[in-house]
Amino acid sequence: MGKSNPIKAAAEKLADALRDVPGPADGIPGKPGPETPPVDEPTEPRGPLPPKPDQGSPATVSPTGQPTGADPGDMAQAGSYLTTAQGTRLYETDKSLKAGPRGPVLLQDHHLREKITHFDHERIPERVVHARGAAAHGVFHGYGTASQVTKAAFLAKDVATPVFVRFSTVLGSRGSADTVRDTRGFATKFYTTEGVWDLVGNNIPVFFIQDAIKFPDIIHAGKPHPDREIPQAQSAHDSFWDFVSLHTEAVHHTLWNMSDRGIPRSYRTMEGFGVHTFRLVNAEGKTTLVKFHWKPKLGVHSMVWEEAQIAGGVDPDFHRRDLADAIEAGAYPQWELGIQTFPDTPEQMYEGIDLLDPTKIVPEEIAPVQPIGLLTLNANPTNFFAETEQVAFHPGHLVPGIDITDDPLLAGRLFSYLDTQITRLAGPNFGQIPINRTHAPVNDMLRDGFHQDAVHRGVAPYRPNSLDGGCPFLAGADTGAYIEVPVEVPAARKVRESPATYDDHFSQPRLFWQSMTDVEREHIIAAYTFELGKCYENTVKERQLRVLANIDPELCEQVATGLGLPVPEPTEELTPVRPSPALSQLGQSWPLDGRIIGIVTGGGGDLDGVRAVRQAVLDAGMVPLVVAPSGGQLDPNGDPIAIQRSFATARSIEFDALLLAGVPGPGADGYGARDAKAGDESARAAATDPRVLLMLSEAYRHGKAIGGWAGAETVLAAAGIPADAPGVVVAESGDAALDRLTELLPHHRVWERFAPAI
Repeated sequence: MGKSNPIKAAAEKLADALRDVPGPADGIPGKPGPETPPVDEPTEPRGPLPPKPDQGSPATVSPTGQPTGADPGDMAQAGSYLTTAQGTRLYETDKSLKAGPRGPVLLQDHHLREKITHFDHERIPERVVHARGAAAHGVFHGYGTASQVTKAAFLAKDVATPVFVRFSTVLGSRGSADTVRDTRGFATKFYTTEGVWDLVGNNIPVFFIQDAIKFPDIIHAGKPHPDREIPQAQSAHDSFWDFVSLHTEAVHHTLWNMSDRGIPRSYRTMEGFGVHTFRLVNAEGKTTLVKFHWKPKLGVHSMVWEEAQIAGGVDPDFHRRDLADAIEAGAYPQWELGIQTFPDTPEQMYEGIDLLDPTKIVPEEIAPVQPIGLLTLNANPTNFFAETEQVAFHPGHLVPGIDITDDPLLAGRLFSYLDTQITRLAGPNFGQIPINRTHAPVNDMLRDGFHQDAVHRGVAPYRPNSLDGGCPFLAGADTGAYIEVPVEVPAARKVRESPATYDDHFSQPRLFWQSMTDVEREHIIAAYTFELGKCYENTVKERQLRVLANIDPELCEQVATGLGLPVPEPTEELTPVRPSPALSQLGQSWPLDGRIIGIVTGGGGDLDGVRAVRQAVLDAGMVPLVVAPSGGQLDPNGDPIAIQRSFATARSIEFDALLLAGVPGPGADGYGARDAKAGDESARAAATDPRVLLMLSEAYRHGKAIGGWAGAETVLAAAGIPADAPGVVVAESGDAALDRLTELLPHHRVWERFAPAI
């Protein structure tokens, strides 16, 4: 038998531990700590509380990738008493050391200086792009189906690899809102037995530019205007549209961003793409070109524009909260990793599509996506800064079996990411931060620098040497070395040019438009009309309309009508395209896992029905949130029902469907001075709280399933919702209403309600 691999054993042990992380006891996420706090301040000394059951931590490996066997708690604070950073216990931390109670503060107050100095340096520079993010731990299981095209060990059958995934928006600062219209990052760090592999992708398969030298331009154009630092986290302004209307290679990405893809419902229902074409190498040395895809098991699902606007006001943390709550509730998000494969020919073309052009896709109908593994996110970070903020991705973190191509955008990223980490994380040793540490042994010849945590031995960090016994030695292909594919580079003169195949900027945007359903096209028209309507300069709007004319006459005409501007003629021939149904988000059905059901009740009536429905929702793998006039519990003297939302705090955007348990009367705080949504004083005399009617009308406009029992039809009528409308169900009991509701949920929305223009 061969020698056991301690790295692999540690990885599989961690994967097993993460897989068994339990959800909250009552199935409702959001509890801030592992214990319910007392009303009075605790005074009996005790050690730090353990992490919540849903939280994970970076693996306890050394700075050089060695498993330490240490408990993750050994990396956390310890002891019952407050200390300095050096472990000296303190008796006071609220008052500075003074010369008498009213005297001057003394310079010798070492605790004051340490506390303030550390506070002054708590923040590191935020990322220039992708600053707003959320992340989670998980495990990746290889299917073994990629073995014919790559020798990467983590993709072999049944291999479990720990991962850390960070989702993000591109344009906004760390304090911006989650639900803005923007591109999202989908970056995955695989802690493989052969080293770290980072798949640094987006939720859109194409990019704005074809060459990395243009990256500062597109980001400068998309960021807030430098004179006023507005608008934040959005592209609805002159400089963005000035750039993309002049730089038409951006048309394809912009169209995706103006579609529903620009405002995902959640990270859990968001696709991911590697954007670039990569090269895989198998055990025999044969190469294959590939594009990577993340396919969410819950399906692709987006917000409608009004939902995104509401969420930005009432819950700017909507996406990061949804991700953390789902994991805490045990509704672990999953994605299949898939690849599109292409022959590695000298031309690097496929069906007339240039595979090195990052503004192009290959439709799935001509190159199907083949699943090669399953990603499951099953533990939240223990500390946002240490993990989510300090994680450092780099497309140049590669493992044997995965190589790069000559995509000029990828070439620039290989330089930029490394350069960025050195600035953000204060030096070249960012890989030794726990969340970034490889799980493979490290024996490099890199030394010293800021934040060097390893204690290297020996005297000869160079090769060749004899003083350290010749170590480290070079590996070969037979001992797992990473060897670049010896691609032949044709003799050519040095030029600042692009191939002619990069000049087609409109056929693929036209393909995307033609692949959309009527509802999705209406959303795209509305997005362009809103974004361009926020621009000041008419010349910018007119120029962008010329761009739209080269995509589709209907799109251009409808946007021009909304802007009150003339419709220009196309300047390029509108070539026919074959639609790709895979580009549409509609037409399929998806699992119910993690769907959030709002159960709205006035606090009386059929409480047994509320209990039964709540349990049935939990049994179906969904999350029930009980909404009542105020917080606390229903029937506290009987079988209590916990209330998660009040009429004042609930909005329709949080729910995938609503169930009305009878007729919820007005709450005690239902008047304008307390809650403007409740209307004026007359609202107290209404049969139903106006905030419930608002919630129902929003859910109806947004195409969500609505149901009820025990007189709910009167509430629906008061909200202006026909009881026989598509996706509206009224039943004799809560269980019956839920059964009919769950038949609608797999389609995400009741799309029949979105009537297109006649």
